[in-house]
Amino acid sequence: MAKTDVYHERQSKELCALHALNNIFQSESAFTQGDLDSLCYSLSPSTWLNPHKSMLGLGNYDVNVLTAALNSRDCDTVWFDKRKDPRTVDLDQLVGCIFNVPNDWKIGWVAIPLNRKHWIALKNIGGVWYNLDSKLKEPEVIGAKRDFYEFLGKHLKDKDKELFLVVSKNVQENGSWKVDSKKSEPNGFFVELP
Repeated sequence: MAKTDVYHERQSKELCALHALNNIFQSESAFTQGDLDSLCYSLSPSTWLNPHKSMLGLGNYDVNVLTAALNSRDCDTVWFDKRKDPRTVDLDQLVGCIFNVPNDWKIGWVAIPLNRKHWIALKNIGGVWYNLDSKLKEPEVIGAKRDFYEFLGKHLKDKDKELFLVVSKNVQENGSWKVDSKKSEPNGFFVELP
């Protein structure tokens, strides 16, 4: 698939969770802000200030909303224990991945000390992994499986980043996203994974 065939939703307000979901499903209409707001209210129906989103109505949705949205599409999240080697994940079983990273707010050179997080979609499209961060001007090619494993390994060293695997409900229930401790390589040899 050519790079121009990749759907990439750009950042608006604090709607990075919405953009990450639409980028994962490669559709502008997979979810709307109204859909995510409704999920917030269904998660906490009797609260005046909803704990799952920004009180200003700009977005900033939490992991509960992201998970509920994925559940509505017969998908789920698996939190990845970053102490493990990323090669323990069978990439072929994933719908995609979503990173949760610190969001640095700055005015000029001055950093504003707000504890905000940013959601980033990572997706395999046509055998190529892409970084579909809504803050990027265009999708960033990560590469093939080996490149993606290296990308994950590098980014998971950061203690402030979290990785969520997006999988179908079936894959989540049977655990088929996990690679066995011994994996056959194309040359017929087995490699021991840490």
